[in-house]
Amino acid sequence: MPRYFFHLRCAERDVTDTTGADLADPDQAWEAARATARDLMEMQSDAHVNWMTCHFEVTDEAGEIVFDLSFAEIVEVKQKPN
Repeated sequence: MPRYFFHLRCAERDVTDTTGADLADPDQAWEAARATARDLMEMQSDAHVNWMTCHFEVTDEAGEIVFDLSFAEIVEVKQKPN
């Protein structure tokens, strides 16, 4: 099973994921990144972080970027009517 690393990149600072997560494929990694971004924004809403400047840079074990997920994109998706 592939391992994906979720590096948090924000204007204020970056947090490198050194552990990663074993997930089936990039789609499952995208879902994990989206869920984590939502959790961070909801649970740490009082943190001194402008979440709209943040994104996850998701890489594989070789360090290749698999995708980039903007937190602003998550907010836009969350606010769209069903």
